[in-house]
Amino acid sequence: MATRQEETREAREAKLDELHGKLTGAVERLVTGDDWAVALRFAAQFRSRSFNNVMLIWQQHQEVFEQGRVAEPFPTYVAGYKQWQQLGRQVEKGQAGYQILAPVTGRFASSNPSDADSWRRLNRGEKPKPGETVSSRMVGVRPAYVWDVSQTAGEPIPERPAPQLLEGEAPDGLWESLSQQVRSAGFEVLRVPHGGMIHGANGATNFDGRTVAVRENMDDAAQVKTLAHELAHVKMHGPDQDEARQHRGIGEVEAESVALMIGAAHGMDTSGYSLPYVTGWAAQVDGKEPVEIVQATGERVRKTAAEILDQLDTAQVADGTARGLERGMDKHSPDQQSPDRQTPAPSTASVSPVREPARGL
Repeated sequence: MATRQEETREAREAKLDELHGKLTGAVERLVTGDDWAVALRFAAQFRSRSFNNVMLIWQQHQEVFEQGRVAEPFPTYVAGYKQWQQLGRQVEKGQAGYQILAPVTGRFASSNPSDADSWRRLNRGEKPKPGETVSSRMVGVRPAYVWDVSQTAGEPIPERPAPQLLEGEAPDGLWESLSQQVRSAGFEVLRVPHGGMIHGANGATNFDGRTVAVRENMDDAAQVKTLAHELAHVKMHGPDQDEARQHRGIGEVEAESVALMIGAAHGMDTSGYSLPYVTGWAAQVDGKEPVEIVQATGERVRKTAAEILDQLDTAQVADGTARGLERGMDKHSPDQQSPDRQTPAPSTASVSPVREPARGL
C-alpha cells in the first residue's frame, strides 16, 4: 500500500505532467510570425516571469475567458492567493487559479566555495559546520497557483503611468540608454547615412571591428528598434555562440524578438516589421523538435530583453506584478532568476558582420 508521502509525490508528478502538456500545446500553436509576435508582446507585459510560465498563464486565461468567467481576453496582473490578500483583494468564489511552475530549493554548504564539487546538500534542520558557507539553490519545480486581478475583488490597484508615443517617435531616452549598453559591451555605436554603407541593411554588428551601425535615414522609432535588435546580437550571438551562428534564422528571430519585447515594454508597436515563421527556422535544427527550439529561444529572448530593460531608466509599461508586491517576490523563483550574462568576448577569428535586413522603410 502506498504511503501518504508516495501519494503526495505521485499527485505532484501528475500535476507536473498536466502542466507539461498544457505548455507543449501552447508552444505548438506558435506556428506563424504573427502568433510569435503576439506571444512576445504578451510576454513583454509579464517579463519578470519565465517564458514557460507566461505561456501557461496565457493559455489558462484564454480558457476561462472563453468560458465567460473573466471579462478580458488577456490578463494584466497575476499574484498568489496570499499576495492578493496583502493588497486588500480577495479571490472571488469559484475562480480557479492558474497553475505555474514554482521553485523547490535546497540548502547547500561548503568549506571551499570555489570548488564546485565541495558543495553538499544540508538535510532539513541540519546546521552547517563551523567555517562553512551556505547557499540556497533551486533543485526542482512544483505546481503552484496564481490568479489574475480580474479574478479578485477589493482595493484598487495603483497603476503605473504608461509611456505615450506619437507615430514615428522614439521613447524618450531609449536611444541613449541602449547606446550606453552597447558601449559598455565594448562596441562603438555608429550612425550611417544610408543602408548602402552596411550592405543594404537597417543595422549591422561587426564583432571583429567591435562596431554597431544603424542607418539614420529612418524614423526615430525604427532606428531605436534597430539598435535594440543589434544590442541583442551583441549579447546573444558572439563568436562563442555556435548554434545561433550556424543557424542564421535562429539568431535573427532571437534578435528581432528581443527588439519587439523592448519596444512593447515602451508602448511601441513594431508589428509592421516581419518576423520569420517559427517553423521555418525551428525545423532546420537537426536533432531537436520545433517545440524544444521555441521554448529554449523564448526563454533566452525573455532573459536578454529583461536584462536590457532592467538597466534602462526609461518609462516602461507594467511587468505583470501589481504595485506593492515587487519587494515580496521570491528571489529563488524560476520567474526571478537573474538573466544570463552573455556579453561576447572580443573575436580573434574572422567573423562576418551580423546585419539586420532592411525592412522596406
